[in-house]
Amino acid sequence: MNKILVTGGMGFIGSHTVDALVAEGHNVVVLDNLEKQVHLGKRPDYLNKKAKYIVGDVRFQKDWLKALKDVSHVIHLAACVGIGQSFWESRKYNQTNVVGTSNLFELLTRDAALRKRIEKVVVASSKSLYGEGAYRCSVHGVIHPMPRSSEQLRQKDWEVSCSLCGSKTKPVGITEDKPPQNLNPYSLSKYATERLALSYSSALGIPAVAFRYFNVYGPRQSLSNPYTGVLAIFISRLKNGKGPVVFEDGKQLRDFIYVDDIARANMAALEKGEGAFNLGTGRPASLLQIISMLNDALGTNIEPEVTNEFRPGDNRHDFSDSTRFLKTFGPRMFTGLSDGITELSEWSSRVKAKDNFTKAEEERRKYISTG
Repeated sequence: MNKILVTGGMGFIGSHTVDALVAEGHNVVVLDNLEKQVHLGKRPDYLNKKAKYIVGDVRFQKDWLKALKDVSHVIHLAACVGIGQSFWESRKYNQTNVVGTSNLFELLTRDAALRKRIEKVVVASSKSLYGEGAYRCSVHGVIHPMPRSSEQLRQKDWEVSCSLCGSKTKPVGITEDKPPQNLNPYSLSKYATERLALSYSSALGIPAVAFRYFNVYGPRQSLSNPYTGVLAIFISRLKNGKGPVVFEDGKQLRDFIYVDDIARANMAALEKGEGAFNLGTGRPASLLQIISMLNDALGTNIEPEVTNEFRPGDNRHDFSDSTRFLKTFGPRMFTGLSDGITELSEWSSRVKAKDNFTKAEEERRKYISTG
């Protein structure tokens, strides 16, 4: 029986990962700082009683050392999340995501006995590092365009054209060889997490996997955190009788993957794989489709507020090409979007949701140019 450390294990993805590991008979220890923005200053009631919990912070090596005692594998999920907020709290994001990850590998570098004991490290990266998605031009094939210009967006021309010939394009799945664009501090910090893990893996001889999560959703998402995933933000609005706010025309495509699928992949990576992998379903849905499905699941009928405005740095379409993941980890059935949204909606009916979207938007407009 292995002893697994899960950082961020009291959170959304982390707690589901802990549950999956415990169910397989692993000995699990959790390091988590109970981030106030997520947990509102208290331990959640869903914590698995068979895991050991340490309240500490990955920004401090002493907390890492305490949590790493007798550990054989590490699943490092602790991070600050949220694209917009990362612009005005960049220092916090880098301290948590970059320094927090560096602390682990510094300790492994300095402590030969610890280094010898750790058999595998799995880290959470993010699809946000890609920036704009991948597209196919009928003339030039698959292209990886730069972000749309503010001039184009002011004209409400939302779709991506081929930069070589100007033809309209069709979105395709993103493969791992797409060059990163890192359009915000959050994505840059997650890319740093990934690169640190893979660089030290080579230097120290410790196998590592970095999963580039696409849009993760499911029960235990923080419904009162306006910087969390878009489904949680939409549910919070709907539960408070307000229309979800959608930028551009709402037809932008995203890849939504259910949290249990992420947890199973995190567990599988303890035994298989090395390197960076996309982790998404490859089955995109538009934001307007998502809102319609949420209304059906919640029993509401609230129209979205389609702003026809844009946010600088937003990409048009993105979804995963998961060929590399499936080839390495084997065929698997991802949870269907309808089933996953039903589960999320049923759980949300038992949870309070404070709608903080307007407050977050006011904060964004205060610090970031609207173009």
